Amino acid sequence: MRIAMIGTGYVGLVSGVCFSDFGHDVICVDKAENKIEMLKAGDVPIYEPGLDVLMAKNVAAGRLSFTTDLDAAVDGADAVFIAVGTPTRRGDGHADLTYVMAAAEEIAQAVTGYTVIVTKSTVPVGTNRKVHQVVSAANPDADFDVASNPEFLREGAAIDDFMRPDRVVVGVESDRAAEVMAEIYRPLYLRDFPILTTDLESAEMIKYAANAFLATKITFINEIAGLCERVGGDVKEVARGIGLDGRIGNKFLHAGPGYGGSCFPKDTAALARIGQEHAHPMQITETVIRVNDEVKKRMTEKIREACDDRFNGKTVAILGVTFKPNTDDMRDAPSLTIVPALIGGGAKVRVVDPQGKSEGEALLPGVEWSDDPYAAAKDADVVVLLTEWNEFRALNLAELAGAMTTARMVDLRNIYSENTVLKSGFETYVGVGR
Repeated sequence: MRIAMIGTGYVGLVSGVCFSDFGHDVICVDKAENKIEMLKAGDVPIYEPGLDVLMAKNVAAGRLSFTTDLDAAVDGADAVFIAVGTPTRRGDGHADLTYVMAAAEEIAQAVTGYTVIVTKSTVPVGTNRKVHQVVSAANPDADFDVASNPEFLREGAAIDDFMRPDRVVVGVESDRAAEVMAEIYRPLYLRDFPILTTDLESAEMIKYAANAFLATKITFINEIAGLCERVGGDVKEVARGIGLDGRIGNKFLHAGPGYGGSCFPKDTAALARIGQEHAHPMQITETVIRVNDEVKKRMTEKIREACDDRFNGKTVAILGVTFKPNTDDMRDAPSLTIVPALIGGGAKVRVVDPQGKSEGEALLPGVEWSDDPYAAAKDADVVVLLTEWNEFRALNLAELAGAMTTARMVDLRNIYSENTVLKSGFETYVGVGR
């Protein structure tokens, strides 16, 4: 199949590279000339483990290329995927569809022959029908169908998620479009991965419902963690106890500083807005959003208490600022709430993150960056474990404690046990829900 991928952000680039590895001919399109030149040079503008190697392999095989010329990429394509950004719109929380509709109009002018226009971006219910209207209005003679194919990629594990998915969701309205999508995903059909073919609206809803449910699980266990601290329970044991129930499962039951990233904050806000627009308030989702914001603030107070109830004059070493490990993504990361509060209170903040500096320098002004956790902890009053990178799971705790002015640890990911930390020379250990 010949595929054009419009947008080389996280979703578009990962999808384009993986489709080419399926054996399809893929052209990735972006308006940003500097990004296309970077990709042509073999450089990947995002951090995703293994993506650079897979991209180089398929470029060398002649199946993958990059261009700013949308018309040339779309001309003769069997399928054109729209994978542009849908950021939260200021003021109302809705997904901004400006880029999606602009891409649809450009695609309309360039299509030749029958084409399936596939929305890969996360979009509100009804968007694919609007895309159909836009294309029809811009080119009444176009022979096309619209399909919805939401992504379910975890940052840091995106290639594995694409190649070995829990499911692939395809929303279509015609057998012809279903056949094209089946051919595109044929390698997964052959390996018996679940392919769910449904209508457009259901496909759009599946994406939002899935992310809202996962955000709810995270927020639920964070609320339980707060109660455990009051009554003397251990949230890790509670999570294990309920997670062994097959109806609940153990994933996304890890207490911490709240969810962040490119999907959960944006998609929960959009789902809440969709509910409001259709006179059906999504009360659970709205509460999840509010509680998640409160969780981040509660983590700040934990650090304040460990700093003798004042940030002024204290030195704090922060280990990890990306919203999760194995990514450079800082979008809505808990660190963007916590670190500014520390600096605003007068603390000196040192930060260590294996990949966070490239985005973090602009987002966290006033911090001191370090490549070494022991150097960052030197003469510090508190060390805070904020993102659970593997590099922080096996620290020499005695060396870390020995470098500090006052050896205090705030472990917001419950990486270590209190007993282990105190035996290593720390005078204070603070976890979450313990």
